[in-house]
Amino acid sequence: MADYRIDELARLAETTVRNVRVYQDRGLLPPPRKEGRVGIYTEAHLARLRLIGQLLKRGYTFANISELVSVWERGGDLNDILGFESAVGDPWSDEIPTYITVAELSELFNGEITPPNIARALRLGLLEREGIRFRVPSPRLLNAGAELVAAGMHVSTVLDIAERLWGRVDVAASELVHTVAEHILAQHAPEGILAGSDVAEAADLVRRLRPLAQSAVDAMLAKSMARHLSDAMGEHFADVLEHLGAEKLGEHAEEAEQRPAS
Repeated sequence: MADYRIDELARLAETTVRNVRVYQDRGLLPPPRKEGRVGIYTEAHLARLRLIGQLLKRGYTFANISELVSVWERGGDLNDILGFESAVGDPWSDEIPTYITVAELSELFNGEITPPNIARALRLGLLEREGIRFRVPSPRLLNAGAELVAAGMHVSTVLDIAERLWGRVDVAASELVHTVAEHILAQHAPEGILAGSDVAEAADLVRRLRPLAQSAVDAMLAKSMARHLSDAMGEHFADVLEHLGAEKLGEHAEEAEQRPAS
């Protein structure tokens, strides 16, 4: 489980350090673990913060949210509650974010780093500005893009691919998550709120969903890539054969014209 200091926790939850402290003071957020004088937060805190943010956006007051949290925590063991929040909030990837400078980006992408390309990468979440350098949430994605550029693609084309792919994957993920969430709530919270042993069972289901979802997407993507690659190569070679056939016909016609009449 990842650990965060308060400033990093606030950034990941898209809130402020001041708000984190306010939520703690109001009892909406459990206190952090102390290491010396430093408070250490976990993925469970991050999941709770994101939930609070969503409820506030929907117009709920601190009092409403406090009542919901109180009912939830009265209905189940605190370890089960934190376990469920951790299951929801844990990262779905084992990637460790890294940092990169503009000069390093330029070297990695053959000098094609322009302000418009950087702006698009920031908007897509491929880069996050942090002082005079950038945070890279997914080094694997960045390196995949660099490989495509090394193969001869322009950075703008790679960003086009990333934007289209991101949109389609996001739609599929949203549909999957909402379907599973409806199943979890129907099975474990028929009265509208998870409580008691249902919390632990729901957390277990969420944890099992992760490798299942990733395996299914990998399998479907591999199958679709193989089919589309075969189609694309088939079309290319068919065009080549047609071109060669046309050249042959042209050669035969030229020979016939040059042949003396008998």
